[in-house]
Amino acid sequence: MGLKFTVDSRAFDREIRQSLARDNSAKVLEQSIIAPNGKILSKEIDEMIKEMVKNFLSLGVTKEILGGPMAQNTSGTLGGYGNLFSFIGFPEGSRPIDPIVGLLQQTGYRFTGLTPRGTMEIVITLPSKADIFRVTPLPWAPGISWAQRIEVGLSGLGMYLDKSRGRSGGGVQVSKKIRAGKFANTSYISAFLKEWQSKFLKIDKAINLK
Repeated sequence: MGLKFTVDSRAFDREIRQSLARDNSAKVLEQSIIAPNGKILSKEIDEMIKEMVKNFLSLGVTKEILGGPMAQNTSGTLGGYGNLFSFIGFPEGSRPIDPIVGLLQQTGYRFTGLTPRGTMEIVITLPSKADIFRVTPLPWAPGISWAQRIEVGLSGLGMYLDKSRGRSGGGVQVSKKIRAGKFANTSYISAFLKEWQSKFLKIDKAINLK
């Protein structure tokens, strides 16, 4: 997804402004990033991307899955029983969070050109929900995203037996229902992306949403 901002070119030094007005090439736009205000803006975006990844790693669902088959159900999605890693059925030793982190780290930005009003567009591109759902397949059903199912629900909690065996090393699915209870859906990727879209939109007072 692309978040578009405009930056007043007057925030850049006179030499850069004249260069932009004279030659709107990608090379000149790239050079403008090293101008004092451009450099500050670039650094701020880079720092925000790092903070976004850090924030994602601190989410309850993320931390629980990173905890592996012996983690506690701190997210509350399973009513406190077992953990998401073994319930979902991830292979022991796997790191299902890594593909999401990889996408977040690929967040990019670019200067697209000088407008007639003397402003310059900056496009910040974050991964979409669809991007993340695409790289988070259930290990036993590749066409379904476990990250999406965290939000819309996962069946089988009543037949989930938390044990130190099974395909994930921490739980198995039995043939009969052994407990009452329902998976507690929770906003995960959707809420996270919405929050960070909002933060990027407010990245600097000198930037206004077009």
